Amino acid sequence: MTNELSTKIDSLKFKNPLLTASGTFGYGLIMKNILDISKLGGIITKSITINPKTGNPPPRVVETACGMLNSIGLENPGIDNFLQVILPEINGFKTNIIASIAGETWEEYGMLAEKLENSVNAIEVNISCPNVKKGGMSFGQDVKTTKKIVKSVRKKTSLPLIVKLTPNVTNIVDIAKATEENGADAISLVNTYMGLSLDIELRRAKLGGFSGGLSGPAIKPMALYAVWDVARNTNISIIGGGGIMDSTDALEFLMAGASLIEIGSATFREPHASLKILDGIKHFLEKKKIKNIKEIIGIIEK
Repeated sequence: MTNELSTKIDSLKFKNPLLTASGTFGYGLIMKNILDISKLGGIITKSITINPKTGNPPPRVVETACGMLNSIGLENPGIDNFLQVILPEINGFKTNIIASIAGETWEEYGMLAEKLENSVNAIEVNISCPNVKKGGMSFGQDVKTTKKIVKSVRKKTSLPLIVKLTPNVTNIVDIAKATEENGADAISLVNTYMGLSLDIELRRAKLGGFSGGLSGPAIKPMALYAVWDVARNTNISIIGGGGIMDSTDALEFLMAGASLIEIGSATFREPHASLKILDGIKHFLEKKKIKNIKEIIGIIEK
């Protein structure tokens, strides 16, 4: 039996719901020698800013119980380098390229979107990074600022628009509704939760940037609830993620209401994780005689 795995965001079709999470797959240039990227539904690039960023001081990653803390600080070569050097190399991937963008002001998001208009398949607006001094998570924690950024980007691009939200808020449904009402085509749930790890011998934080974003299996139940909660209170497409380590995790997110899923921390443990998860989803659908993946999306009710 052939299973239909395709799904859509606005007019953009994905061959399957498997995406790589921004910041965990780079730009795909290293990974192309490890796995067949064309088998994925798409890749979401490392976040791009107007100017190059050096990021936070090391150490940038610390392992924790059931997860990891990171404090990268959006290190990237800037939009011009991305367009001139990186994009020509990754345009050969036979899958969707989604460019993640981040700004220090709401105007910068619009500028980035305009520069990317004819270059990628979709844009992800990152207003959720917890490891930067300007912008990032502080934008995504405020409804008014979220509205302003989404409006700014929507005016500058006709591309499918995804907004990546932070879970470090009082009510994520309110933020999700603000993105939906102001032109977003999808939201990505969730980015990392704020966390801290200390060295009791040196009496200081283990991360060079002090605090960081917690990802991995530890956050899965909370991320899953956020997806379910937003799915039942909005009509916007959802890309679910947060601690997806195997196909069972992935299927939970789909059943909770995500149309697509993104694989992040699992890639650090197993570079082929995304394709193994895809195979696991296919096996589940075949075993259950489910012809179309849409039959299980959002089927969980209270």
